[in-house]
Amino acid sequence: MFLKINEAASGLNLAEVLDLKQLFDPYATSVRARLHAGEELQDPQDLLKSELTFPSGEPLPRCWTDPMYQSR
Repeated sequence: MFLKINEAASGLNLAEVLDLKQLFDPYATSVRARLHAGEELQDPQDLLKSELTFPSGEPLPRCWTDPMYQSR
């Protein structure tokens, strides 16, 4: 799954999430992803979920980021 990086000051704005279970886990604050820049394959790195949105600009669902989403 590709997500957009909010703080794309370096010109890198898309990341391929490598572990979807980690993305869907509300207790995980970061995800393992690979940045897409240039023609060479980038090394995987951890990105904070708070810095990611869908490519359309929509934020990630609360059930992916907030462990207490059902109590509010």
